Amino acid sequence: MAPVPAATRVLLAFPALLRENGFAVAPEQTTSFLMAVELLGPRSIEHVRKAALATLAPHPEQRQRFDALFDLLFLGAITEPGDEDFVPDEEMSVQEDAGSREVLLGEEINETGQAATGAEALSVRRLQPLDDNEVLRRFARALPAALPRRRGYRHRGARRGPVVDLARSLRDAIRHDGEVMSLKKLRRVTRPRPILLLIDVSGSMKQRSDANLALAHAVIQAAPRAEAFTFGTRLTRVTRALRRRRREQALIEASGLVADWDGGTRIGDALLAFLAVPRFAAYARGAVVVVLSDGLERGDPAALVSAVARLAARAHRIDWLTPLAADPGYRPETEALRLILPNLASLANGASTARICGHILSLGGARAA
Repeated sequence: MAPVPAATRVLLAFPALLRENGFAVAPEQTTSFLMAVELLGPRSIEHVRKAALATLAPHPEQRQRFDALFDLLFLGAITEPGDEDFVPDEEMSVQEDAGSREVLLGEEINETGQAATGAEALSVRRLQPLDDNEVLRRFARALPAALPRRRGYRHRGARRGPVVDLARSLRDAIRHDGEVMSLKKLRRVTRPRPILLLIDVSGSMKQRSDANLALAHAVIQAAPRAEAFTFGTRLTRVTRALRRRRREQALIEASGLVADWDGGTRIGDALLAFLAVPRFAAYARGAVVVVLSDGLERGDPAALVSAVARLAARAHRIDWLTPLAADPGYRPETEALRLILPNLASLANGASTARICGHILSLGGARAA
């Protein structure tokens, strides 16, 4: 095998240095970094820095450490983050995967989680341990029997029913020397409806994101057919990760899939992306759809209204659970949420895991929207 050129070894050393200092850098990002440097044909060290920023994608909170490590490797400067004033670059924009709309990348993190923003913050998140284990354990045991049910296509024997079970009736007649004593009946069996969870992981839902993902794991484990998606500025399917039996492993894997933690809120665009994929849209057909979000939409209200109307046409019912409804005097604040109310079966309190579990368990006796 040919030896690696000296210049390339220096470039390869930078992603390795980042990993040693706690940065999440995938092998594909290292390859992209090398390709970007080659494409730029760098004439200065700042071109290499820009290629690293674009491909290795440091979290805005880690930008100062990122620059310090870059200077240490490429310039030999030994500095600690915070030693010098940091002036962030102008906001960068990237092209969305599925459309032509530009998405702003936020340089500031929504620390309090009390405000909605349209900016996108891409990051990897370490989920915190939860105290709702007993609540989730009881919820998982009760969920299969509590889900709303629908008529299936199969039949089973019954004392009463609209259909005659001819085979059983003839076998009974043979046992009685050809005399028909009674006609056996059939009835259609029922099966639980599928449940679809749509979980808001934007900055304004920061206080509930971890607990809601743990709740989704309990639903995926207990329900016969369940799907879970997260959304903030983009849509992410986390069902496969949450199928792992151990909750800690499932949440770690799911958190690695979600890239838009604590970022902006574009619910309408995320739901339209969900409906645009036929396989995803099929998950909503006849399902109980539970949206865990505060509804603080920062995108176009028309997009959310259109998406919810199309979703309601497919689903059995849509329940929107928001932590803001913990206030008895709560009224929807955003125009988008007010406009979609006619398509919702309920707008209820989602301020705690116990409240959400109680609401889902009560759906078995509720009427369809």
